[in-house]
Amino acid sequence: MALKILFWGTPAYAVPTLDTLHKAGHQIVGVVTQPDRRRGRGKQLVASPVKAKAQELGCPVFTPEKIRRDPECQQQLNALDADVSVVVAFGQILPKEILQHPPLGCWNGHGSLLPRWRGAGPIQWSILEGDPETGVGIMAMEEGLDTGPVFLEQRLPIGLLENAHQLGERLSQLTADLMLEAMPAIEAAGPGTEAVRWSRLNVRRQPDQGTYARMLSKEDFQLNWGDSALTTHRKVMGLYPGAVTVWKERRLKVLATEPLIERLKDALSEDARGLVGRWSTGAHSPGQVLHCSGSGLVVSTSGCPILIREAQLEGKARSSGQTLIQQLQAVPGDSIGREANP
Repeated sequence: MALKILFWGTPAYAVPTLDTLHKAGHQIVGVVTQPDRRRGRGKQLVASPVKAKAQELGCPVFTPEKIRRDPECQQQLNALDADVSVVVAFGQILPKEILQHPPLGCWNGHGSLLPRWRGAGPIQWSILEGDPETGVGIMAMEEGLDTGPVFLEQRLPIGLLENAHQLGERLSQLTADLMLEAMPAIEAAGPGTEAVRWSRLNVRRQPDQGTYARMLSKEDFQLNWGDSALTTHRKVMGLYPGAVTVWKERRLKVLATEPLIERLKDALSEDARGLVGRWSTGAHSPGQVLHCSGSGLVVSTSGCPILIREAQLEGKARSSGQTLIQQLQAVPGDSIGREANP
């Protein structure tokens, strides 16, 4: 049976869930998203990806600046008489008046294995901290930040060479699939008190303790070549495409790397495997270019070296391999890395 759904979301991550629920025949009675923001060099107002998709689907759109402080918008949304609210990366905390209104509750698709990485940036932090796996949880919402009980959950391994964008795309589709799977069960559980509905769904209560993903700062995006190869690699992939360093007084975005570590050899690309073990660990000062080849730049760190496969020099297009070497005019013995603004 089709449900009347009030959808909350903002970034591209949330679009597949909105689209999937709509294609499945559910009635999207309204879409709530963040207001248009000024972006780019021209500072033009740009709609969120969710707003753009909602307009394409012909859904009513609401863009409150702060839903907690907008009782008029709250009343408009409650008047839609949705059966259920679905929330995916909306970007604001919902007030109790909103959470308690739909008879079938408010359900959130969250991109981590709760209680690991509550809050913003779970995808980035799962890579930054070297988690071997992550996943998606469909969680009943309550007033705490990502503290509600989990109904459905599915795990995904994190590949060593997978960046945050690639992992986000996989998690985004999984969120859509799990949310669609959850709807019939949520409908079958029926209305009633939270305790009754959650009992019928056999939800998993979260422990009080969890990990909160802090907001990233400009300093987080700076690469420190005195870190280990693995720490540097995780930063490049987890903060993709924003990790930065300096090359001959110009900002350099580092977009893809491989840590040349023996124990990780099987997870590396074929050409990177051929570079493992060619340089003594810690024998060179951090940030020194050790080798230039068709694979890219091999750079020393505090331990094993790292291969920079792809980067973007300030004012230039992104490039990789031999093209990157030529663009940087790099030779062994060059140094990389000083203070840069991301």
